[in-house]
Amino acid sequence: MARYTGPKSKIARKFKEPIFGPDKVLDKKAYPPGQHGTSKRRPKQSEYGTQLKEKQKVKYTYGILERQFANIFDKASRKEGKTGDNLLQLIESRLDNVVFRLGIGPTRDGARQLVSHRHITVNGKVVNIPSYTLRPGDIVGVREKSKSMEAITSSVGSRTGLYSWLEWDGDTMSGKFISVPPREELPETIKEQLIVELYSK
Repeated sequence: MARYTGPKSKIARKFKEPIFGPDKVLDKKAYPPGQHGTSKRRPKQSEYGTQLKEKQKVKYTYGILERQFANIFDKASRKEGKTGDNLLQLIESRLDNVVFRLGIGPTRDGARQLVSHRHITVNGKVVNIPSYTLRPGDIVGVREKSKSMEAITSSVGSRTGLYSWLEWDGDTMSGKFISVPPREELPETIKEQLIVELYSK
């Protein structure tokens, strides 16, 4: 399973956002990485650079590599409606992301690992493909043998809330993907129009 395995704090500092989750390094060094720290005068970023940076931020946030991202954008551009909205809704519909949103996995990386290690079911059947696209009405659950795993129970126990497009049943440790999420309810600060402009060049 291909995924990003490089330094995470460095990437978070680049975007000045905790895109991989809470990060103590980002709190201490709230400036981009580099040997000169805050003293070096940084050149103004070009329009292309700004657009590319936004695409990279989305890729790192959701743990998607270049080819996967290009395929998702292609699907989004062929759907009716705004391409930017379609893009984020397709990404949010991925199984690994929904496992994270439901609170079964503490992070997207953790959720991806749970899926690939066959701990997650969709409509009662084990699915080990993190990029699997869910449809409204699908039920995402924890495999019976995996319900007592400490990583899962601690993550579920520390859940703080749920989103309007998801429904959680604590008794069965399963959640329902009710609908694709409304763009205005996504908590990430993403300027998807910049990505659309980048691909339209």
